[in-house]
Amino acid sequence: MTTLGWILVSGVSMSLLALSGVVTLALPARMFNRTVLPMVALAAGALLGGALFHMLPNAVSQMPEGLAPYLWLVAGLFTFFLLEQFLNWHHCHRPVSEHRPLGWMILVADGLHNLFGGLAVGSAFVIDIRLGVVTWLVAAAHEIPQEIGDFGILIHSGWRKGPALVYNMLSALTFLVGSVVAYLLAADLSVVALLPFAAGNFLYIALADLFPELTTDRSPHERVVLTVGVAAGLALLWGVATIS
Repeated sequence: MTTLGWILVSGVSMSLLALSGVVTLALPARMFNRTVLPMVALAAGALLGGALFHMLPNAVSQMPEGLAPYLWLVAGLFTFFLLEQFLNWHHCHRPVSEHRPLGWMILVADGLHNLFGGLAVGSAFVIDIRLGVVTWLVAAAHEIPQEIGDFGILIHSGWRKGPALVYNMLSALTFLVGSVVAYLLAADLSVVALLPFAAGNFLYIALADLFPELTTDRSPHERVVLTVGVAAGLALLWGVATIS
């Protein structure tokens, strides 16, 4: 199979992982409602782990010494602050039952994350097929729990299950776009500065939006479960970082 063939197969396969959330559709409504917050906790840990254990270290190691990586990190944080400000304003006259801004924000962030992941994996395939396969496997190791968590976040934000699954799938297709762009522009493409920017996006969502959801009016038992969920997300992404 050609390099482009490998890239297309890997891109489509990664995008299909967004359907991981479909496993929750088979659960009874009561059980599903009990699993939503733990999935949000898992996603919060995965977002922190992805930003702190993967994106930021890679950016610091590849960018020139100085404040540049951290300035891009701040830019990512501030951009999502502005995005949330706009979405809150935009939705201020809408009924409460409509989608809360967090749902759209997680789709934007996940689309951005998948775009960068596609660029990275596509570039690896251009360099060497085996390197591309290994890079894809490492990316997939944290994509599944993250996609399940993202699906949980959309449900928790007021989305119905069907639209949540469809839109999560659409945001995942940016991985395929990124991998094809990497193939077409392999000689000139540089996305290093975008890594800390995306890390800032993830940190903002985890700390400003998800953590408050996990710490407000929870019973002692719920607090233990949610803390374990966050820790599991962090541990999983740390484990992926140490073996990659």
